[in-house]
Amino acid sequence: MSFKAPRGTKDIYGEDIFIWQKVEGILREICERFCVSEIRTPVFEQTELFQRGVGETSDIVTKEMYTLEKKGSESVTLKPEGTAGAARAFVENSMYADPQPTKMYYITPAFRYERPQAGRQRQFHQFGVEIFGSCDAACDAEAISIAYEALNKIGVKNIELKINSLGGNECRKRYNEVLKDFIKNNISDLCGDCRERFEKNPLRVLDCKNEKCGNILENAPSVLDCLGEECKAHFEALKTNLDNMGIPYTVDPKIVRGLDYYTKTVFEFVSNEIGSQGTVCGGGRYDNLIGECGGPQTGAVGFAMGLERIMMLVKSQKLIEFIGKNIDIYIGSIGEKGFLKAQSIGYELRKSGICAEYDTLKRSVKAQLKYANKINAKYSVVIGENEVLNDSINLKNMKESSQEEIKLSDIKEELLKRI
Repeated sequence: MSFKAPRGTKDIYGEDIFIWQKVEGILREICERFCVSEIRTPVFEQTELFQRGVGETSDIVTKEMYTLEKKGSESVTLKPEGTAGAARAFVENSMYADPQPTKMYYITPAFRYERPQAGRQRQFHQFGVEIFGSCDAACDAEAISIAYEALNKIGVKNIELKINSLGGNECRKRYNEVLKDFIKNNISDLCGDCRERFEKNPLRVLDCKNEKCGNILENAPSVLDCLGEECKAHFEALKTNLDNMGIPYTVDPKIVRGLDYYTKTVFEFVSNEIGSQGTVCGGGRYDNLIGECGGPQTGAVGFAMGLERIMMLVKSQKLIEFIGKNIDIYIGSIGEKGFLKAQSIGYELRKSGICAEYDTLKRSVKAQLKYANKINAKYSVVIGENEVLNDSINLKNMKESSQEEIKLSDIKEELLKRI
């Protein structure tokens, strides 16, 4: 019987894992510079955390969550996103009692039951940053600057930052009423999902990716016209901060994000090079979430970056060159005594920081040296009984096709001088 990876999942190995590790290394280095610490939360949480935090009207909760069969009395769900778990950890571990702000990042798998397509998997990976403890627009700008610097450091081209404000609770109430009136007049022309969203959360209609709905919603009223004075001032402060930091942006009133917890600032980094799944990073402010999770009222802002979509851009734009294995020496062997010596020397070299490989398949010497070429070893030697008895080997420079005789007992010192 043969097995395949579940639909909507993908094995990551070879050249791909090399690129993933390079990108993850860049993200970790960026976070270190921005004084953001890593957090690792469980891959599953209580189902109610996502229902309360992400929002019962969101597509994630209503259609996409992987909720496990109950074991005992508790229902748990594989995390569909990272923010709710980080907020729960902030409250449960009383991080709000520490000096603020609290800045955390994660690189995590997440799970949503969706129709698999390019840039959208059922198991996918997110890089996310959450900043707790400040309600100031400067903190929104800092979160955006982390994402902006990360994308620049990776080298991704043709990315546009779009920003918007959803306002606070009163602003959203006003806008919902205005939006409802607009949608009522066009509801027969909207898709089934939009008609369903209209009943539960009208704001979610603006997030529809259906082209026909998009054309209709182009004429929808702007949420910016319904902002109160405090929310207007917050949005203007954000723009001032971004201008001062030299971060370009476009104000787009249609940016609402797909999660119910957002308040005031929302933003997306968008690419036009990966088809319909063009949003590579999205986030915003969510000042009510910590309270929803049982903590004190706390300002919060963050974002998540879809790593699969980043990898699509990295590969299509050829941003990271695959180098392959960095093997310093291949140790060939002849006979049992030669193999035992090759294995013991290989182990000693590895302990000294030298990348060494040797034969474990009982291949001929010719096949071993052919393999040394394939793996791009810098040097090679062949050890047999005579080499062991005479304490002498020929060290071959594979690139220059030159060789020199050295003492077998001196191989570590000789390699350390050359590498």
